[in-house]
Amino acid sequence: MDSNHKAYSHVASAARIREYLTGSQTFEEVDSLPDRSKLTFSNGFYANCSAIFVDIRESSQLPNHYKRPRLARIYRAYLSELVAIFNGDTNTREVNIAGDATWAVVNTPLKRDIDAVFSMAAQANSMANILNYEMKKAQYSVPIKVGIGMSWGRALMIKAGYNGSGINDVVYMGDVVNHAAKLANHGNSSWNVPALVTSSVFYENLNDHNQKLLNYDHGRQCYTGDVVCSAMEEWFKENCK
Repeated sequence: MDSNHKAYSHVASAARIREYLTGSQTFEEVDSLPDRSKLTFSNGFYANCSAIFVDIRESSQLPNHYKRPRLARIYRAYLSELVAIFNGDTNTREVNIAGDATWAVVNTPLKRDIDAVFSMAAQANSMANILNYEMKKAQYSVPIKVGIGMSWGRALMIKAGYNGSGINDVVYMGDVVNHAAKLANHGNSSWNVPALVTSSVFYENLNDHNQKLLNYDHGRQCYTGDVVCSAMEEWFKENCK
């Protein structure tokens, strides 16, 4: 959100606070998350949805290996292609970049929609392999590792910001995004933990084929797997030698 430098008034601020806390607002139960254009500062929507969160592991160590111009190139390539993957699904409601992490909220009213989110995760994992290959070709000595978390649950979608300023954003309240972020933090956290991590309820809604690609982590009560996109892997074998 870009600033437009509208002067702050504490009197107007008190009135806005009072209106938000005690004024008329509606929070509607819906089957799927609506378009953000339906949001106002006095409504909101509850719906089940999925969240996928992708984070670079040990990103704080990358500045020790790369100066800022080269580091910026890595981040631009990585973030560009994650956004492209998330944006390619027609059910994606929101894509956000937070530092070196990228996450999306996806409408998943049907089980096949949850499988589509799982496919996004496999694409993200394969994309990281391609990125590392291209980095090695360009003499970037240290590859990246990603953790990919997926969760399913209920979220409240609201519009938040400074009413009347044009500065606002959509906020998703609920555990679904936070849980996906925690699961992503587990992915690739050690040599024996794969990149992809799902919550138990997300796993239970996958088809049989996708479930067989994952294993249960008893310690963290989640499912993990080193899953890739078969089409991307075939392309990688043919073109990245």
